[in-house]
Amino acid sequence: MALKPKEAFDAQAFLDSAGVTRKIVEYQRAQVIFTQGDPCESVLYIQKGGVKITLLSKAGRQAVVAMLGPGDFFGEGGLAGQPVRMATASATMRSTILLVEQQAMVRLLHEQHAMSDRFIVHLLGRTIQIEEDLVDQLFSSSEKRLARKLLLLAQYGEYDKPVRTVPAISQETLAEMVGTTRSRVNFFMKKFQRLGFIDYTDYTDGLTINNSLLTVVLHD
Repeated sequence: MALKPKEAFDAQAFLDSAGVTRKIVEYQRAQVIFTQGDPCESVLYIQKGGVKITLLSKAGRQAVVAMLGPGDFFGEGGLAGQPVRMATASATMRSTILLVEQQAMVRLLHEQHAMSDRFIVHLLGRTIQIEEDLVDQLFSSSEKRLARKLLLLAQYGEYDKPVRTVPAISQETLAEMVGTTRSRVNFFMKKFQRLGFIDYTDYTDGLTINNSLLTVVLHD
């Protein structure tokens, strides 16, 4: 059976599934959903909004490891035996999150084939993303890494649009995602804007990403 894209997953049918222990929670921007070290008790699904996943090292360094949006699952580590959360999740904007208890999620994956297909697509996509991020971190300059992150935030390749607008994101967060300093991010952002690759004149309205930014990623 062919895997289905996340757009094919019927979220409303998931919500209406009989016997599923679940709840829907509204989170405000910057509100913490769960914290690194919390017990793994549920799997979460983003209905609306966005979620930032951050990891804090023992040395006190923080890194943004994922930026998620509607249709994404997160917090699924408990299904693989993780007793506690390995990272912190917080809302990047006002968000509606569906929480499903782990045992209920296991039952859904066994009983609903469409659901399990969608979840497999999610896991494979997350694995591919992690591998690409690792290669990018090892072999690409900070300028290329920043350009790639901006294109990913704009969902480049998923929609046939030459220009996209993404919600406002701080340079501090971008620096944590790229693995560099805020001053370097500021330098490259100004360069990208000067070249017409991006626009953030009115930062409160979000960040405009032009597909031409891809030239930075492809340039040797």
